[in-house]
Amino acid sequence: MILGGIFMKRALVLGASGGMGYSIVNELTDRGIEVIAFARTKKKLEKLFSAKQNVTIFTGDIFKLEDLMEAATNVDIIFQAANIPYPEWEEKLANFIGQVVQVTETKNIKLALVDNIYAYGKNPGIKVNEQTPKNPHTKKGNIRLQVANMVMQANNKSFIAHFPDFYGPNAENTLLHYTLQRALANKPSIYIGNQKIAREFIFTPDGAKALVELALNETSYGEEWNIPGHSVITGEEIVKIIRELTGYNKKVFTVTKSMIQMLGLFNPMMREVVELFYLNEDPVVLSGEKFERRIGPLPRTSYYDGLKQTIDYMRGTVKV
Repeated sequence: MILGGIFMKRALVLGASGGMGYSIVNELTDRGIEVIAFARTKKKLEKLFSAKQNVTIFTGDIFKLEDLMEAATNVDIIFQAANIPYPEWEEKLANFIGQVVQVTETKNIKLALVDNIYAYGKNPGIKVNEQTPKNPHTKKGNIRLQVANMVMQANNKSFIAHFPDFYGPNAENTLLHYTLQRALANKPSIYIGNQKIAREFIFTPDGAKALVELALNETSYGEEWNIPGHSVITGEEIVKIIRELTGYNKKVFTVTKSMIQMLGLFNPMMREVVELFYLNEDPVVLSGEKFERRIGPLPRTSYYDGLKQTIDYMRGTVKV
């Protein structure tokens, strides 16, 4: 496929069984691009993609250079969407991304990196654009900044896309998934953070569409890009939509920082989550002005439609 001067025949998607990886695979194949779907668990890859044309499943270890090298044979670009558990970031994340960069340099292929907003640090009081200084104040924010600098300084063609928190089909390791999961089981549910504070989430198919648009445009490379969600929305508004879509009438409890701190006494993952709780209290909101000026209109599925598609997927009534 050719768009914006880029020819793309075959892509490698790392983390293909995750929320964003799944949507990236679907977006690429919908455009007629062949995909190598890479993840650790063969059973899950087969469940997601066995009926999908133009997808080759590759089961491997993202931390093994030889697996990455083999998977990247005859591809034009790597989409890095693999997630690593928070407790492993300090030890493994930079080394892993360093190996991905090494593969792209060795094979002379491109790299599209899915990133979050942690490196920006605290909310500066305005929508964050690509010129906003990065002032990370957390350990994970500093690690993400280190990784971004590594990618931008590499001897290859790369770009980084920053996204807010995800929700969408197969996006299970997300804040809203826990809310939806319990609601669909008709049990009292939870919402992490103050339900009255408006914050931003992105529907993963929208994020994947924007990412692929960037990958197919020659001018995107060598830069960082911010991809916002549809708009900001409060937890109360999200719960109201869930109730409208499902008839759910149980209570949705607010999970506070102190509650997570208490859980963190026994759970290493919860200890890591506490560090990022500022995003629930004073959210960072992204500006998509650069994308819309340089690339075109951003995909912006409404929260109502996005939640409906996500719920339908979770119920097994539709495949997205």
